[in-house]
Amino acid sequence: MSYFVYILECADGTLYVGSTNNLGKRLYEHNNLKSGAHYTKIRRPVVLKYSEEVPDFATARAREAEFKRWSREEKLNFINTQENSK
Repeated sequence: MSYFVYILECADGTLYVGSTNNLGKRLYEHNNLKSGAHYTKIRRPVVLKYSEEVPDFATARAREAEFKRWSREEKLNFINTQENSK
């Protein structure tokens, strides 16, 4: 089963990093449900800025932890680099 690591931009301009095994469902939850991540629930709507598919849960959690260690500027530079390489 594949997993995804993702970066969201919240309505207030902040960034949120997460991981899931169902990206579409998780994005729906971030934007629509009363349950889920409190951080994004109070900063809706959220927009997907980056996602990366990884092979397993352990890799997803490790990559998520790596992203969370980065500063906001590092995350934005990474997102911009990925967008420019498309």
